[in-house]
Amino acid sequence: MTYRPFPRPLRTAVRGPAPSGRRRGAATVAAASAALALAAVLPPASASASPADATPAAEARRSPEGLRKALERVVAEERLPGALASTLDREGRTRTHTAGTGDLRTGAKVPADGQVRVGSNTKTFTATVVLQLVGEGRVELDAPVDRYLPDLLRGDGIDGRVITVRQLLQHTSGLPNYTDQLVEAVFGKGRHTYYQPRDLIDLALARKARFAPGTDWEYSNTNYVVAGLLVEKVTGRPFAEQVRRRVIDRIGLRHTYFPAVGEEHLREAHPRGYQVPEPGAPLEDITEVDPSWGWSAGQLVSTPGDLNRFFSALLGGRLLEPAQLAQMRTTVEVDGPGWLPGTRYGLGLTSAPLSCGGLQWGHGGNIPGYHSFPGATDDGRAATVVVTVNRPPAPDSFDRADALIDAALCGR
Repeated sequence: MTYRPFPRPLRTAVRGPAPSGRRRGAATVAAASAALALAAVLPPASASASPADATPAAEARRSPEGLRKALERVVAEERLPGALASTLDREGRTRTHTAGTGDLRTGAKVPADGQVRVGSNTKTFTATVVLQLVGEGRVELDAPVDRYLPDLLRGDGIDGRVITVRQLLQHTSGLPNYTDQLVEAVFGKGRHTYYQPRDLIDLALARKARFAPGTDWEYSNTNYVVAGLLVEKVTGRPFAEQVRRRVIDRIGLRHTYFPAVGEEHLREAHPRGYQVPEPGAPLEDITEVDPSWGWSAGQLVSTPGDLNRFFSALLGGRLLEPAQLAQMRTTVEVDGPGWLPGTRYGLGLTSAPLSCGGLQWGHGGNIPGYHSFPGATDDGRAATVVVTVNRPPAPDSFDRADALIDAALCGR
């Protein structure tokens, strides 16, 4: 399932950087504050390599215990600080797993089902709220954005009178991605800066449209900031309140929240989040940041278990009426590197083929300190893996971690 990091789309990003989605890796950025750099380094890779045919994914398919062992192997062999995983089976049973270290300074363990920043998984929550408003007759998917936000989108090749709500949610609007201009700042000295949503829109509008609306696909966080503003305009209420009332409280996500203005810490037990500021540098703690630059595109905090419950509830029809869920699941081809093979993008929701047949649905996200990858199926299975670094030690360090989702969903 595709997925994007929060400053660049993960497996979902196409041409340019974007905050989160399913993934792949972000280009290295200039080193951030040396004062925060950790003296600690990752433990050495495991001395004994496993046979090529005994991959972590193969191990994870054998049993729930196999998933735990596979997670530990990936963390050790890829030299990652820590990882969390949670699975939900057809009978509603949940299992949680951890690996590595939760705090490299103190040596504390990774807390089971700890809170993490989930980056662009926020987009699925945002799309859900917009589609609820569609079901209520308050928003039309194929209406121009200008109907709800008059004169907001004007620029070089950019006109809100011809960009539709559907194109925002499906990344076919052609709007430039504002995070292209923020990556160095939010990973460095600007990580504690507060951004208003309109500040983010203005960064995008200073650039030329990427293509005419509806003629191409490209992941852009700008689309979802506009969607958040649309929710506020239509409801007359704060976006964070709408997400909480319409999604979080409705299905009982007890460990999920939208950070308040200026809130930089995580509220409950959590592993520290890290980055590698430049090749060869020690891991740097980047847990405390102002996430406002993500807003409705990537600001949410959750846990692997809550992400499983969310995607299962969504696919199970507990958040959207059948007509709106069908629209969300109507997908277009994803073009570009960093996505799982066969990935397609709906309205804030991605699909990708499973090795055992069928599809996994989800999104994914990268944001400073955390890389998260959830997947869920129509029959009630779900799995999420989170790695506590979003600038990995090696460009392909996330590949084996992400492969565990397919293994967990297709395993015994």
